[in-house]
Amino acid sequence: MDFGRIPPERRPPAERVNDYSEFYQRWSDTQAAEQGGRCMDCAVPFCHMGCPLGNVIPDFNHQVYLGNWERALDILLSTNNFPEFTGRICPAPCEASCVLSINADPVTIEYIEKEISDRGFEQGWIRATPPDTRTGKRVAVVGSGPSGLAAAQQLNRAGHHVTVLERADYIGGLLMLGIPDFKLEKEVVQRRIKLMEAEGY
Repeated sequence: MDFGRIPPERRPPAERVNDYSEFYQRWSDTQAAEQGGRCMDCAVPFCHMGCPLGNVIPDFNHQVYLGNWERALDILLSTNNFPEFTGRICPAPCEASCVLSINADPVTIEYIEKEISDRGFEQGWIRATPPDTRTGKRVAVVGSGPSGLAAAQQLNRAGHHVTVLERADYIGGLLMLGIPDFKLEKEVVQRRIKLMEAEGY
C-alpha cells in the first residue's frame, strides 16, 4: 500500500537506436526492496498457480524486501533452473494471477526475478556445481531449447552423464535463434551454457 508498481527505467531511445542491447536499466537496492515489499504475503497466493514452474514468489519477494539477496536466489533456484531467462522473456502469468492486481497494479515479479539472477551471477553465487558422484548412466537430450537444457541440468545433477543434441549451429535453440537481443542478449545464454559445460555436460 505504500509503494506503487515501478518497473525498471528504460534506456533513452536516442541511446537504444545505436545498438540491439537490452533496454531496461537496473534497479537500486531501495527500488528493488520497495517492489519486493509490495507483495502482500497472501493467505492464498494465486501467483503460485499462475506460474508454470511453481515459483515460491512471496518467499523470494520477502527476502528481496529484507535485502537478503542470496537467500532470495536460493528460493528462486529451488524451482527455477534458469531465472536469468524467465526474468527476461517469460510472459509473466504470475503477475496476471497476483491478488494485488484485483484492484491495483500487480507486483513486478518478472523484473524481481531478473534482478535476483543478475545479482547472483555478479556476486558469484550462481556457479558450476558438478555432482559429487556419478551413476555411470548416459542420457541423450534431443534439443537444446529451455526445456532440453533444464532436463539436462536436472539429469546431470542426479549424476548421469548427459549429452545434449542440437540440429542448429548454436546450443540454446529458441533462446539463441528466436528471441531478439533487446529481450535476451546472447551473452546471457552463452554464460549459462558455459556454466553447464563446466558442470560436466
